[in-house]
Amino acid sequence: MSNPTAPAGPQHARPQQSEQHTYRVTLRGVWTPVDEAEREKLRAGLAEADGLGAMRFTSEGSLAYDRTLKAFSFRVELRSDAEDGEEMAAALAEERLEHVLRERGLHCGELRAAVTDLDTMKVNRKRRG
Repeated sequence: MSNPTAPAGPQHARPQQSEQHTYRVTLRGVWTPVDEAEREKLRAGLAEADGLGAMRFTSEGSLAYDRTLKAFSFRVELRSDAEDGEEMAAALAEERLEHVLRERGLHCGELRAAVTDLDTMKVNRKRRG
């Protein structure tokens, strides 16, 4: 039975807020240094970019490459609207990488992205028996 004093339609309609998810994005690319000065910048950054310490997910992003100066990876953890999905997370990571490279005066070629949505990831736990 309906309540005659209640207004018709949805009760207390509120604007829907988008849910935020945490994404881990790995971008892989190749260096395209424009001159020897840029190669020197890459060599100078080897101490911080080479090895396992550089291969971590941070909100600022971490850049990892080795002394061959051929390829690199950039790892970043960020939050984005779940409804925008993994494509938006990859685009945000690319923007962050572009900023890092611009600050350092470095250039890269085409990028490949691997995105993991941590909020939808299934975790298999060992069973104790």
